[in-house]
Amino acid sequence: MKHAQHIAHHGLARHEVSNTLIKGAVMSAGAQTGKTIMSKITKHPLLLIGIGVVAGYYAHKYRKEIISSVTSVGDKGKDFVLQQKENLEDMVAESKEDQE
Repeated sequence: MKHAQHIAHHGLARHEVSNTLIKGAVMSAGAQTGKTIMSKITKHPLLLIGIGVVAGYYAHKYRKEIISSVTSVGDKGKDFVLQQKENLEDMVAESKEDQE
């Protein structure tokens, strides 16, 4: 409780602290529910096969969209790496100029 009051005193309102606590409780409950569902699924092989068939169907149905999304993310990742490389080269060049 002291920690929550300390946080509230240093800039976070009480409702923000309570929202954080509520979000944590919901996430914990969701994780527990997911664990329960997964344990039941693994005990029923036909259900597991059915889920695999449905997942395969949707993966096949939306394969073009999936491939384009993955390609787009890959291209964005390459662009990000190149931009960071350029920024690093600029910083190195500036530091060399400052040393001279």
